[in-house]
Amino acid sequence: MLGAHLRRLREESGITRSDAGWAIRGSESKISRLELGRVGFKVRDVDDLLTLYKVEDPDERERLLELAKQANNPGWWQRWDDLTPTWFHSYLGLEMAAELIRTFELQFVPGLLQTPDYARAVVQLGRDRPLPAEEVDRLVALRMGRQQVLTRKRSARLWAVIDEAVLRRPIGGTEVFRAQLEYLLEASQRHNVTLQIIPFDRGGYTSTSGAFSILRFGEVDLPDIVYVEHLTSAVYMDKREDLDEYAVTMDSLAITALRPRHTEELLKEAIKSLG
Repeated sequence: MLGAHLRRLREESGITRSDAGWAIRGSESKISRLELGRVGFKVRDVDDLLTLYKVEDPDERERLLELAKQANNPGWWQRWDDLTPTWFHSYLGLEMAAELIRTFELQFVPGLLQTPDYARAVVQLGRDRPLPAEEVDRLVALRMGRQQVLTRKRSARLWAVIDEAVLRRPIGGTEVFRAQLEYLLEASQRHNVTLQIIPFDRGGYTSTSGAFSILRFGEVDLPDIVYVEHLTSAVYMDKREDLDEYAVTMDSLAITALRPRHTEELLKEAIKSLG
């Protein structure tokens, strides 16, 4: 976010990366890395750049200098870096910064809407050997911590579209799954959560590539990000042609899915079917 702001200010001032680098006792490549957010920020460097770019509004300067301080602080989620794959670390930061999260799921309840017991069952799926209890507890705590993005003061909006198969797969056992569906029904009533389900009787639908998420940010300088997770890696896409393709697909999925009111009825039916 800060790097995007600095790039825009430099371009508006007609200053080259080389000249900006000279101003902070650095190089053109350092400015490039700063603007791409690939290196840490020194508050002194940002202050010097703001002076070079003739940013004189004290409130604007203070806001950007505060961003520089925040950019160097480790995120709360970094305490779990030893348990999560490196390709997932970036997503955690992006998710916490997002203003709108649109997600499509075929197999699981979205992580931001999972209960602790359901999450506990999910993190142990597909393991050759059971994880140590301490690791399971930490992974569940991370997943629960991520959910603060929906409950904090400036909460993000979540728009989730899920396949009905998610409602018919009792992960964790009947009792755990019933509690999960009841929580899903409760969460769908929140002002910042939109939940839609694609029922079996709608037949096929446009997405054939599996689950994915689209993250949108409040800053106009930041592009949307498409996140697609694979078994041993993940893909982050921000090219316009990719974004357009996934946005059209997500819109099509939402059109195919039940409206939120009918989704609520299907959820109630699924809960009742558990006995």
